[in-house]
Amino acid sequence: MTRNPSVEPPRVGNTLAELRQLRALSLDELSRLAGVSKSMLSQIERNQANPTVAVVWRLANALGVPLGQLLDGERPALPSITTVAGHATPSLRSPDGKCELRILGPIELAGQFEWYELTVQPGGRLESEAHEPGSREHLTLLGDGSLQVRSGTDVSTLQANETARYVVDVPHSISNPTSAVVHALMVVVHAA
Repeated sequence: MTRNPSVEPPRVGNTLAELRQLRALSLDELSRLAGVSKSMLSQIERNQANPTVAVVWRLANALGVPLGQLLDGERPALPSITTVAGHATPSLRSPDGKCELRILGPIELAGQFEWYELTVQPGGRLESEAHEPGSREHLTLLGDGSLQVRSGTDVSTLQANETARYVVDVPHSISNPTSAVVHALMVVVHAA
C-alpha cells in the first residue's frame, strides 16, 4: 500500500476545545468522564498530539457527540441558549484572600472583553499591573458600600450603584475602605 505523505492525520484539537467549553467542562472534568489524562487532553487541544481512535471514541462518548464530529473537525452547532451552573463558574482570589473575581465571560473572549463579579471583603485590595495600551475597566458598585479606585496616580471613591470608567494601561487597584462586604460588576475592555 502506498502512503500519501501530503495527507495529515485529522486534527481534533479545536473541535474538542470548543465542545468542552460549550459544555462548561474543565480539563479535569473531561479527563474523569473520558478516562483520558489531563495532560493528554491539553496536548490534543493544542494540536501537539494525535490521539488514537480509541481515545477519540472515549472523548466523543464523554461529550455525547458522534465520533465523526471529532474526526472530521466539524464545528459544533451552537445552542441558542447556554447555561453555566454556578459551581462551574471559575473564580480567582487576590493574594490577601479578601477579593474574589468570578469569571462570568466565556474563555474565548479572554484578552478582548471580560466581565466579572467582584466581591471585596472589608480592607480588601485588588492590585493589578498595567494592561495593554488603551485598555479600560468599567466597575459598577452593586448595592450599598463604597470602593476606592486607583488608576495610576488618580484616585476616586465609588458610591452605591455608581459606575467608574478608568484606564488600566497603568498600575491600578480597587479597595474596600468600609467595614462591610461589597459586591460589584467589572468589565475589562482590552485595546485592539
